[in-house]
Amino acid sequence: MSVSANVSVARVPTHSASKYLQQLAKHWSHKMEVTFSEEEGRIAFPNGAVLEMRADSETLDVALTVPEGEDVERMRTVVSSHLDRFAFREAPLTFDWAAV
Repeated sequence: MSVSANVSVARVPTHSASKYLQQLAKHWSHKMEVTFSEEEGRIAFPNGAVLEMRADSETLDVALTVPEGEDVERMRTVVSSHLDRFAFREAPLTFDWAAV
């Protein structure tokens, strides 16, 4: 039986995508299940949400899967505000969230 979820994606323009991906992954690694490399990252939240990230030289692509019943907007804000904190030199980053 599958649990339905809400998936949001955003393509964030930045030349520091790999740096931000790694900083965010390291930041959350002490309290969540995290795997990451320079190009990709995955963070599993305690509420069942999952953030997947992919970095290239121009953008940070993020996909946020939020379980049914959890607050999608709140999770989007948690992700974007944390990334903005690491990107303070160019914040606020542009998150063009779209549901898929």
